[in-house]
Amino acid sequence: MTETVVPKLHEWTIETREYLRQEARRGKRHAYEELVPERTALVVVDMVPFFVAEADYARGIVPNIQALAGTLRDRGGTVGWVLPGRTEITAVTEEFLGADVAKLFSESGGTGPLRDRIWHEFDVRDEDLIVEKTASSAFFPGHCDLSDLLQARGIDTVLITGTVANVCCESTARDASTLGYRVLMVADANAARRDQDLNATLHTIYRTFGDVRPTPDLLNLLTP
Repeated sequence: MTETVVPKLHEWTIETREYLRQEARRGKRHAYEELVPERTALVVVDMVPFFVAEADYARGIVPNIQALAGTLRDRGGTVGWVLPGRTEITAVTEEFLGADVAKLFSESGGTGPLRDRIWHEFDVRDEDLIVEKTASSAFFPGHCDLSDLLQARGIDTVLITGTVANVCCESTARDASTLGYRVLMVADANAARRDQDLNATLHTIYRTFGDVRPTPDLLNLLTP
């Protein structure tokens, strides 16, 4: 008998000492206190059936991602869906993961039209970007077209959402920061296996690579 997946959200947190550290360093808690919607992109990482169907936390963040996508589109921003591309199984990946798991992950993005591979609960629009990545990060040079497409639209700010938070989402946020984007990790729109996994990522991003905000804060910043 298949166990029912009940969507839920992580208990996320940023420790008070980290807020105080940033406030002492830059004079404010949050680095990016204003968003220009036309220069902002919502980046949705790996929300495909392979990662979402049986993951309670991944299922739980769907409404928050959907709310951000709708609001950002209405305000002239960009929504970018990033899907796992089919990757070559190398001797290194097979040695590290084992042959069966390496094959499983190489095919995790599914087959068929890109739009049809996105988790079915999302409202995907024609004006959205849909890209594949062949690395953990959507911003790693040579492995995804996302950055070039965002630059063509004049995007300088990215809101990172999706799963798995401490793997592909964190890798994407780190590389986006390296490339000079204003990075905001959406605390309640990223999913991991455990609360502590997500919170370790939020700590790392907030401390070094970008800002961390929940969905309601960002909806307020995007709405005049």
